[in-house]
Amino acid sequence: MNGERIRLIKERLTSTLGLCTVEVTDDSHLHIGHAGASDGRGHFSVTIVSDLFSEHSAITRHRLVYEALGDLMRTDIHALSIKAFTTKETL
Repeated sequence: MNGERIRLIKERLTSTLGLCTVEVTDDSHLHIGHAGASDGRGHFSVTIVSDLFSEHSAITRHRLVYEALGDLMRTDIHALSIKAFTTKETL
């Protein structure tokens, strides 16, 4: 199930944000027993590198990620940790 969610997350981010690099990690196993995990949605971490972020603050970058994920934030993702960089920031 979470393999499919990871695929969907990557697909949404790359198709919407035109990303250079996307890494998604399923952290759900770290939250077993957590109240938020009881509804079946997952906990994920994403690291995103895109030149699209070059003109944006960290808060705006996060908003762009949430907007790209859209309904997945309500149906599949309970918690999301985001690291968003430009290519120049990773050099």
